[in-house]
Formats: sequence, C-alpha cells, structure tokens
Amino acid sequence: MNNAAPAPSSSSKLHVVLGAGQIGPRVAERLLAQGHRVRLVQRTRRAPERPGLTSMGGDITDLAFAEEATRGASVVYDCMNPPYHLWATQLLPIARGAVHGASKAGAKLVALDCLYMYGVPEGAMREDSPRRPCSKKGALRVELEEMRLAAQRRGDVRVAIGRASDFFGADLPFSFWSDRFYARALAGKAVECMGDPDMPHAYTYVEDVARGLVTLGEREEAMGHIWHLPTAPAESTRALAERLGRALGLEVKVARLPRFVLRAIGLFSPFMREVAEMAYQWDVPYAIDDTRFCEAFGWSATPVDRQAAEVAAWARNRYKLAAPRAARATSAA
Repeated sequence: MNNAAPAPSSSSKLHVVLGAGQIGPRVAERLLAQGHRVRLVQRTRRAPERPGLTSMGGDITDLAFAEEATRGASVVYDCMNPPYHLWATQLLPIARGAVHGASKAGAKLVALDCLYMYGVPEGAMREDSPRRPCSKKGALRVELEEMRLAAQRRGDVRVAIGRASDFFGADLPFSFWSDRFYARALAGKAVECMGDPDMPHAYTYVEDVARGLVTLGEREEAMGHIWHLPTAPAESTRALAERLGRALGLEVKVARLPRFVLRAIGLFSPFMREVAEMAYQWDVPYAIDDTRFCEAFGWSATPVDRQAAEVAAWARNRYKLAAPRAARATSAA
C-alpha cells in the first residue's frame, strides 16, 4: 500500500504560509500532504526546500515584499506572532502586510488568533463574547480583529479568523510544554504553572490548530467569520500534565509559580514582563466554546488521551526515553 503524499503538480493551487514558528510548518505539512504547492515565508532564515515546498525570507511589513511573497496564492495563512515584548511595534504591521499581500493576490486570508481580546471570561468564551481586554496585548488583539474584518467589509480580501487557546502538543518551545517542562519533569522537579494549576484551563492541540486553519482555507462559507478552533473540554493544567506523565511512565508534579517571582524576573526580561501580564488566565476557569466550528465543519478536537499518547511518543524520541513498562508489555504481546 502506498501512503506517500501526492506529488504537487504545476497546476496545483499555491498556498502561502506566513510564519515558520510553532504552527506555520504544521499547516504547510498538511497542505503538502494534500498535494498542494506551498510557499513558506519567514522573516530571516529560510526553510529547506523539497518537492512542492519553496521558501522565502523577508520583512512582511515591507508591502512590496508582501506582494512578492503572496503572488499567485489561492490562500494565505497568517500564522505570524512576534515575541510578546515586540507586539506593540510589530503585531499590527505584520498583519497589515498579510492583508495587503492576500488582497493583491486575490487570495483568501486565514488568520490565526488567540483569546486575549475577551479578557477575564465569564463562562466559556464564544465567538460573540464581549471584547473586554484586561491587558495591553488583549487591546492590541481587538485592534487586529477590527483591522482584518474591516478589510473584509470593504471587499479588499476574504478573511476567516481561527482562534485557539494556549497550545498543547509536541515541539512547542514557546509554551508551558517546552523543553523546560520536560527538563524539570525528568529531573523529578515540579513543573511551573503561571497561575492555579487546579483551575480548569483549555489547551488547544496544535495538530487540531493546523487542521482547523486548513479547513477554514478550504471552505468558502468560513470567510467573513471568526471561528473557535476545535478544543477539548477544559481540565486543569495539573490534570493534563499528569495525563502526559502517565503516557510517559513518569510522575509529573505541578507547582504554582508565585506571582512575585514572575514580576521579579520581568525586571530583567522584557519578554517575561509581558508573560506576567497574562497570568490571570490561570486564575479563573478558562474554557472555549467550539460548537460553531464543529457543527459547521463536522469534526471536533482530538481526544485528550490520544493527544497525550502522540505527544509522549514524540517526547520519548526527543529525550531518548524508554517506553513505559505497560506499553512495552503490550507491544511484546
């Protein structure tokens, strides 16, 4: 049986992915697997090219470069996200570059977004929840939403916005589930949560984020709307960490990082100063309602046990860990 991805042909539609961080490459891989041609665009380094995949490096805030980077695209995926401490100067300009490029190309624009514009939630966050940002970054996200939707209303570009909660998954250097998480867990130390580790907190599986963005790019009815991407029901950070630990055969302990420690680190690190501003998300129940997406497009979040198993398989390979004894026995049987 041949499970190889179809080879893209010159007649295949071109999909342009802006951003090669935690999500962009995953979107690119899904598109390649479907036989599309993909151009991966990033600010500095360029990704290795292979059949179907080309790459470009440059500054998307340069509108001439934005046009060049998106030329010929049928869909543009905006997966760009500068470091927190650069949001004030970079977040809106890079998004404007994506809107400009997609508009000039006559392409659909699918933009990845977060939940900061809702502020402190009262119940599960829905697409129509009030915009009540309680942070500088949340206020910027309100501006970003309006800029994108205004372009849609003017007829400049067809845009769909896909929102996710904090990421869970493999190979996430800028998340709770980073190398630091595994280094501490493997050393028998407690992993550090920015807030209450026993508070329900939704985590969106990164493979579902990528699949959800590709789905929005495929469906014309997605355009002009905001969508909450499929996300498993909120459970506590401690529960999810322990679930991953069981899949790895480890006891994972979780401790709350005191707020004064976050503030103290922020005195020396602009990035951590911005992280501290978002800690409120772990002090209240933080749940997301994905009903609209699931009903419209017919699929829901990957079951959490499967998420944990897939992440554990990656982690065993990354950190050279033996499989849990029960898993080895099952395999031998």
